[in-house]
Amino acid sequence: MPLESDLYAPVKALLEGQGYVVKGEVRGCDVVAVRGAEPPVVVELKRAFGLGLVLQGVDRLVLTDLVYLAVGAWPKQMKNVKKLCRRLGLGLMVVVAERCDVVLDPVPYLPRKNKRKAGRMLGEHARRVGDPNLGGQAMRAPLMTAYRQEALRCAGLLAANGPMKLPDMRKAGDVPNAAKILQQDVYGWFERITRGVYALTPAGKQGLKRFQR
Repeated sequence: MPLESDLYAPVKALLEGQGYVVKGEVRGCDVVAVRGAEPPVVVELKRAFGLGLVLQGVDRLVLTDLVYLAVGAWPKQMKNVKKLCRRLGLGLMVVVAERCDVVLDPVPYLPRKNKRKAGRMLGEHARRVGDPNLGGQAMRAPLMTAYRQEALRCAGLLAANGPMKLPDMRKAGDVPNAAKILQQDVYGWFERITRGVYALTPAGKQGLKRFQR
């Protein structure tokens, strides 16, 4: 991987080819390029993409909207790197084999809200009973979702009463989506005995024992 100073010449050549007057190490900025009365271009150089470079770039946004991050190797998670740069309004350059490629130009980030995803999040928050999960816990551990809570209520009814009809389950407990949960049987907890009548499987008994507190 090249030194940070090795990135300067390819970046300078690219900008000079676009008519900029380029100078290095100007008031703490690695590269400053000026073209007439246009806003200046500032480029921060680093061997590899990282948090330190991002923080430098964000700091330079108080000087100009045209801030680029230039790195000496292609980032491994390029999709996420580009998304981050877009959100921060930063441009991205990659310098490899003395060639500078502009991957992303800086533009103001104007995110569009995903109303569908936001609705799902709020719906899950509203349906979930209590606060059963520890924020930040490892994703390897099964989370207690509103769906799982309702499935556990179905399992609890069947464990206590034996095979039941769907209308009886709706009356006996707060399980408005009982039909959907029992028919889909995502966890393998339920079995259909006859039409509209369901019972608990051994896996359901284990799930009930594992998740009920």
